[in-house]
Amino acid sequence: MPRPTLRDVATAAGVSLATVNRVLAEPHKVREATRLRVTEAARTIGFHGAGLLARQAVAARPRLRLGVLVQTPHRPFTHGLRQALEDAAAAWPGAQLQLRVDVLDDLGPEQLAERLQALADTVDALGLVVAEHPIVGEAIARLIARGQPVIALVTPLSGPQPVPYVGLDGWKIGRMAGWTFGHLCRTPGPLGILVGTHRYRNQELAESGLRSWLREHGDGFTLLEPRSTFESDAIAREMTEALLRRHPDLCGLYVAGGGVSGMLAAVRDSGRAGQLVTVGHELLPAMRAGLIDGSLSLAIAHPFAALAQAAIGQLVAAVQGDSATAARSVIVPMEIHTRETL
Repeated sequence: MPRPTLRDVATAAGVSLATVNRVLAEPHKVREATRLRVTEAARTIGFHGAGLLARQAVAARPRLRLGVLVQTPHRPFTHGLRQALEDAAAAWPGAQLQLRVDVLDDLGPEQLAERLQALADTVDALGLVVAEHPIVGEAIARLIARGQPVIALVTPLSGPQPVPYVGLDGWKIGRMAGWTFGHLCRTPGPLGILVGTHRYRNQELAESGLRSWLREHGDGFTLLEPRSTFESDAIAREMTEALLRRHPDLCGLYVAGGGVSGMLAAVRDSGRAGQLVTVGHELLPAMRAGLIDGSLSLAIAHPFAALAQAAIGQLVAAVQGDSATAARSVIVPMEIHTRETL
């Protein structure tokens, strides 16, 4: 049989021969959907220049520079989030994305504001996983005032300018933790709560959600004063050990931020794995092991792929001028894991 021609490609794609020629010579003048239809038709019929058509279609996509600044010191969570963001950016269909993910291990607001400004100068849109502070809020407001698109990821941000948010509903997470204690604790009693730092608003919201559930349904439960782990496993372990010593009748423990691994180690050493009801965040290797051995009762996790897809979509929309999409917040459904779901 004769080799397929450009005219055969046009027929298969349902477009004119002139359109196929434009995909080859001036692909930027052809709509993305049409370019994809032409390249797919060329591949399907075995056109010998299908590879060239595909390369031209990719080259015509706009090139966008996206940045994400993550302020989560020494947390495996960061690695999972970074990988999901990179995967989503690499597979994005409508543009060529250059993604830069910077990780800041310092919780100081001055260093964060400087790093934020430096990254913003090199990208077209910026995603932030950062703690609240007036210095940081002012830095973000300056970026927004100059027209720099900014979105908050994982933890919401407040400040002089509204910042769209992509992540879980922190308040509902806290209520889910409360529901867990209410249904799994054999006898109501004191509940401990560890937060990484109160300047992460998602953790503050989780604490508020837990208190909300307890006010409605928590007869017999007493929520102890929250303790801050500063996102450290070592500090979380020390605080868990202290709680278990001071409150031998402790019936539940919720870690609303970093430090879950330290809490789990302390619970195992205490011999109360499987007796104390514990709730933590994410399904990282340490949490998975905790679910299996009973030191962790329930894990509330971010669906990394869905979160990254939504985040990249918001950043791209902001750069491309889709203000209606870029200005809205996207709440991603939480994942719930127990030993039985593994």
